[in-house]
Amino acid sequence: MKEYIEERAAAIASYIIENNATVRQTARKFGISKSTVHKDVAERLPQVNQALAAQARVVLDVNKSERHIRGGQATREKYLHQHR
Repeated sequence: MKEYIEERAAAIASYIIENNATVRQTARKFGISKSTVHKDVAERLPQVNQALAAQARVVLDVNKSERHIRGGQATREKYLHQHR
């Protein structure tokens, strides 16, 4: 694997852990696709740094379990602003 990809995968994981970031937020921050974020964290990073990959996976799993709540809040906000 190329060195810059390994470095990007580690930077992505660090960002996710430090900011409790979602895949979407991370992709936007690094200017890459959500698929690339997933591939870096799930496939590439465990080959380089398993501990960091496991920490990032925990944050992403929590975010995934809460995403239906965030979606409902966003919809609620949308309709509250429309009625004003």
